[in-house]
Amino acid sequence: MEGRNRQSQTIRKVLTYIRQYRMLVLLSLLFAAVTVFATLYFPILTGNAVDLILEKGKVDFDGILSIIKKAGIMIAVTAAAQWLMNVINNRITYQVIRDIREEAFQKIEKLPLKYLDAHPTGEIVSRVIADVDQFADGLLMGFTQLFTGVLTIAGTLGFMISINIMITVVVVVVTPVSLLVAAYIAKSTYQMFQKQSQSRGAQTALIDEMIGNQKVVQAFGREQNVADRFDALNADLEKYSLRAIFFSSITNPATRFVNSLVYTGVAVFGALSVIAGNLSVGQLSCFLSYANQYTKPFNEISGVITELQNALACAARIFDLIEEEPQIPDCADAIALEHADGSVDLEHVSFSYELEQKLIEDFNLNVRPSQRIAIVGPTGCGKTTLINLLMRFYDPNAGVIRVNGTDIRQITRKSLRGSYGMVLQETWLRSGTIRDNICMGRPDATEEEMIRAAKAAHAHSFIKRLPDGYNTRVTEDGGNLSQGQKQLLCIARVMLCLPPMLILDEATSSIDTRTEMRIQKAFASMMQGRTSFIVAHRLSTIESADVILVMKGGKIIEQGSHQELLQKNGFYATLYESQFAK
Repeated sequence: MEGRNRQSQTIRKVLTYIRQYRMLVLLSLLFAAVTVFATLYFPILTGNAVDLILEKGKVDFDGILSIIKKAGIMIAVTAAAQWLMNVINNRITYQVIRDIREEAFQKIEKLPLKYLDAHPTGEIVSRVIADVDQFADGLLMGFTQLFTGVLTIAGTLGFMISINIMITVVVVVVTPVSLLVAAYIAKSTYQMFQKQSQSRGAQTALIDEMIGNQKVVQAFGREQNVADRFDALNADLEKYSLRAIFFSSITNPATRFVNSLVYTGVAVFGALSVIAGNLSVGQLSCFLSYANQYTKPFNEISGVITELQNALACAARIFDLIEEEPQIPDCADAIALEHADGSVDLEHVSFSYELEQKLIEDFNLNVRPSQRIAIVGPTGCGKTTLINLLMRFYDPNAGVIRVNGTDIRQITRKSLRGSYGMVLQETWLRSGTIRDNICMGRPDATEEEMIRAAKAAHAHSFIKRLPDGYNTRVTEDGGNLSQGQKQLLCIARVMLCLPPMLILDEATSSIDTRTEMRIQKAFASMMQGRTSFIVAHRLSTIESADVILVMKGGKIIEQGSHQELLQKNGFYATLYESQFAK
């Protein structure tokens, strides 16, 4: 029952997308009706031609010639109407698909980070690409064959009733059996296609993960392990695909068997009627043709139903993504942070990614404007989580964070994040030129400003050595640059924007020591008059910080200047001595 409800809900959602193209749908129905009428009128012409062939030497050639002309016109009309119907159906399908993909992509941009952190990238990509393609195939087949199929059934019944009611009753009584068979099989088919779609998403996620981390896989000799995981997923996909295809392939032979019974019934009753003189031979041939025409749509519709099962299973996964809860929107009276003075306060902040696993508890911090705050501590103590809270990538479970004395939940996200400049250990570059990447935060920057920022980040020299300098194209995620070069570009990006607050999370982790010393001087100059949060494992880079926060288990266990913390001879002193012990 739950699967049936989910299926009906998915159909209603699909119809909401189609509704805005209802004029095209009506046109498609009109051309489908013309196609069906012309197709069904053709057997009448054939029957009339048969009746004009009375016996040897008694053939009405003039009458047959007239019928041939009419038949030619019907064939031309059918071909034109069918072509126009297909063109319209393609337009409807791919406009609907475009709308769904646009909405899905826009939703991804609005989703909270917790959703993206919890779902593999490849699985999300599979929904937006592969599942939508599968849905498009089913929808196109549905439009093309469902419309003409239903109209053909209705039209054929009308023509058959006009010839002989009794034989028509025979056809109508036997036909529902094929519908019952198709409906029974469709229930199992939907579940199998749903599992097939889920398996395909998991497989895509693994492939994406493996390709993106191929160096790590090879470095640790995990090729066989990854291959085994892939084989397991591939076996699942094979199993569900075979079952889905098996159930769907039963439908057509089953309906064809029932339809053969219909044809046999028409032939027997028709022959008896001809013998009794109630039908002519031409009318019988016409009736047999209609019996084929009548049963053919049932075969096609049964095929369409199985394709629609697959399409609806894929559509359900897309709608699940589209209907995910977006991140909490900015409140209606949220203000734009125009001139941040750099004061940041955290009061009794608690946060955990999962409620049962405590991370940050009762965290308090007061940062004055222009202070340099260094954050150190063991892995997993909450350093990066604190950065995520400051940027409002996540909201705290309890407590409040203020900037300029205002709760950040009362500030628009765009203006809050625009007040921070971030350089992270994990670099991110977009596909485009070096210039595009440096000017990402300030697209209106002049050439001189961009070059000045690149020189300050010590990136200018390596950029000039590239084939096209600042116009060199960067592949996806900077694949044609070294890790250090990518980090230098990210530093140049921040130096071009010069926001009032800075976040440097292991910002020089991939840079050689000599260049790092130069960049530290550039950072020192850049941090003058700006509030800065510095996350670092190398304690030598934070000795000049105004305040060093030592975190452990989500709490600040020590704080003070470098010298003050060394004199306390506590956890910080232990960390420092472990790095610089002789």
